Amino acid sequence: MDEVQDEAIQSKQDSDIQHIKYISGQFEDWFLDYASYVIMERAVPYINDGLKPVQRRILHSMKRMDDGRYNKVANIIGHTMQFHPHGDSSIGEALVGLGQKELLIDTQGNWGNIYTGDSAAAPRYIEARLSKFANEVVFNPKTTIWKSSYDGRNKEPITLPVKFPLLLAQGVEGIAVGMACKILPHNFNELIDASIKYLQGKPFELYPDFPTGGYIDITKYNDGLRGGVVKVRAKIVKIDNKTLAITEIPYGKTTTAVIDSIIKANEKGTIKIKKIDDNTAANVEILIHLPPNVSPDETIDALYVFTECEISISPNASVIIEKSPEFIGVSDILRISTDKTVELLRRELEIRLEELKEDWMKTSLEKIFIEKEVYELIKPCKTEEEILSTIFKGLEPHVKKFWRLVTREDCVILSNIPIKRISKFSSFKADEYIKEIEI
Repeated sequence: MDEVQDEAIQSKQDSDIQHIKYISGQFEDWFLDYASYVIMERAVPYINDGLKPVQRRILHSMKRMDDGRYNKVANIIGHTMQFHPHGDSSIGEALVGLGQKELLIDTQGNWGNIYTGDSAAAPRYIEARLSKFANEVVFNPKTTIWKSSYDGRNKEPITLPVKFPLLLAQGVEGIAVGMACKILPHNFNELIDASIKYLQGKPFELYPDFPTGGYIDITKYNDGLRGGVVKVRAKIVKIDNKTLAITEIPYGKTTTAVIDSIIKANEKGTIKIKKIDDNTAANVEILIHLPPNVSPDETIDALYVFTECEISISPNASVIIEKSPEFIGVSDILRISTDKTVELLRRELEIRLEELKEDWMKTSLEKIFIEKEVYELIKPCKTEEEILSTIFKGLEPHVKKFWRLVTREDCVILSNIPIKRISKFSSFKADEYIKEIEI
């Protein structure tokens, strides 16, 4: 009896083992999916347009809403939620970040202060619209490849057809799973000059340029790749022997952070100050008052050594290329962006050429249809097919040298021309329009 029970128990255990699903394997798959999603859809910009998905969706939403007037940021956020599934907070923060860069978005209201770190006003109080620059270089529905939004109710761009090295102009920072991205901002005019030199086959160099100003040591920049580093210093001016003024601060720091570091250094005795005033408004102005018999020159040196008046920044240029993250230098980013711009411009010209050729074709057919009185031939016709066939035969002797064959659609368009338009037709105006197209 015991042997039978043992066999039954063993059989049940074997059966249970066969149905076991090991959690470790599931966690490995889920973590990889999660990591890939964060890298591709949230933290790392795409090389094609230099934007993270949330930034792209904000700009796409603003273009859909654009009527030349300012829109409340709260409305922009709500509209963007049709495309971005991660909530209003992430959209709002990304929108304020874009607005503070003062390149793609015209802002109105209190958008915060990059010097002091003050936050923007609530979304219902501030307004925004696309800048003229954004409308000119970021959008073109004719060259945009579209995909369905996350809920399948709308279309959104896979990437925007940006005709400018936007990624290098704005800079970007993101932390994904197992990797990070930190591309420093560069000077607008220097990017254009570098693109021109690249197209001319000449060498070029690119170095960061920060909106907060300051001095920069780029000897170890390493083209923005991992392992590189730049040192950034505040601009400190000696007003007199008892007063120093900080007029520019290191990138990524605020006046509050700089002042706190100076106060801590004073408490530790590494520097000596009497008091410090923050007069920052539109421009940075931190006044440092020194006690008697303290050298201003030695204090300036100490500020760079012991406070956040000097910091080191480690760039890490990573982008999405062909659906996978890659680490490439800023020079390669500029080359790829410039090549992409040339390709987009070529494509736009090709599309425009096709549109002009179609306009020429339709105007020429209409001119022949009316001048040669082909419309008179269709009066006896009783069916649509008979009408279209008659139009085709009436046009045939006059279109042998046209750039393409006459189609059924052309004949349908001609058959729908109203009599009133035919009676007011001006051959002179048609010829002038055709000449304008040919020019």
